Amino acid sequence: MPLPYLTRCTQGSQDIAAMHHISRYFTAAVLGSALMLTACGQPETITAGNNDPDAATLNAAKPVELPPMVTHSRVFRCKDASLVYVDFFSNNTAMYKTQKEGAGTTLTSPESGKPYTAEGYSVSSDAPQVEIAAPGKPMQSCKA
Repeated sequence: MPLPYLTRCTQGSQDIAAMHHISRYFTAAVLGSALMLTACGQPETITAGNNDPDAATLNAAKPVELPPMVTHSRVFRCKDASLVYVDFFSNNTAMYKTQKEGAGTTLTSPESGKPYTAEGYSVSSDAPQVEIAAPGKPMQSCKA
């Protein structure tokens, strides 16, 4: 139904009637869409059970070993003014690098407190001041 033409004289009384008319349609539309949404379907019921198809595969898998943690990551300045980057790990290994983003050499220590070594490489400990040797270089003092 079209709204009647509103003039300055009749604007107040007809405006209220028009608002009531529009609000009825709006309320009906909201209630109708809410009713339709509640009737979309049955809710899905999820229950815990022992029907996992991958359970046997997961149970037969070997335990996952976590990678070692970095215990110290140090940059050493040596007597010859060179920089050495060494990351010390919790499994008595160390990664020796001459460039921060470069490839490294893995050094190992037989037990905690012993030097980390690899072919031609040696780092005396994981302390802030160490003795480092590398292939082609003599043993020298380095400080973090």
